[in-house]
Amino acid sequence: MERINRWRSHGGWQEVWRHDSAETGTPMEFSIFLPDGEGPMPVVWFLSGLTCSWANVTEKGEFRAACAEHGVILIAPDTSPRGEGVPDDAEGAYDFGLGAGFYVDATQAPWAANYRMRSYIETELPALVAQHFPVDVSRQGITGHSMGGHGALTIGLRNPERFRSVSAIAPICAPSDCPWGHKALGLYLGDDRATWAEYDACRLIDAGARLPALKVDQGAADGFLENQLMPERLKAACDAAGQPLELTMHEGYDHSYYFISSVLPAQIAWHAQHLNG
Repeated sequence: MERINRWRSHGGWQEVWRHDSAETGTPMEFSIFLPDGEGPMPVVWFLSGLTCSWANVTEKGEFRAACAEHGVILIAPDTSPRGEGVPDDAEGAYDFGLGAGFYVDATQAPWAANYRMRSYIETELPALVAQHFPVDVSRQGITGHSMGGHGALTIGLRNPERFRSVSAIAPICAPSDCPWGHKALGLYLGDDRATWAEYDACRLIDAGARLPALKVDQGAADGFLENQLMPERLKAACDAAGQPLELTMHEGYDHSYYFISSVLPAQIAWHAQHLNG
């Protein structure tokens, strides 16, 4: 563990750390905001979207005032392994490979050696954080944007005993049925779509997965809304299963950090209600 940066902000410390990951076989970085006060404190994980790293939400998410107010730690991991020898999309496309790990454990060559983001986020990083920071592991929430929203939904649905609250911002709701998901799941996992089910929020809900609290914010002017994100699929799955869902459509908002920064503070407050209650 090596701290590579630190800034005083909103009555707390914004830090960036690097460590060697056994899961990915590479160095990995994450950011963590630590409000002032005595721990242990509840923690919210933020999973970022395509092309992003920890830096995007850390620099543009505008979450620190809300975290400081509610006494919540926020952790933003990277979106994929990186470094020399880590395979990337052959054509350098933005929606696969580096910056686009899709929060899966890849099973297909050459991706399987490094692209183990599911195990990294679900197991390795939480254990590391619990050893080094004042987090209350009994009070965890998770959220994310776009590809990271997909990650938050699926990780939360697979681990309901760990997460008291799960939310997402403009998530990929049904990756088995959209172009981004077809490419990522097909290349990382192979052509057998039965193996995709545990990485599809709608299919997990159809199979019986449930959450205590679920919130989704979606921009109504999002250019990816119809072809890639499909929140109506998530609503239909939740309605059929009796899974409570707070889905809010925000008129005029797109897919950018102008939208994320507009709703993330309210999401932090929502998580705090569930984590501090």
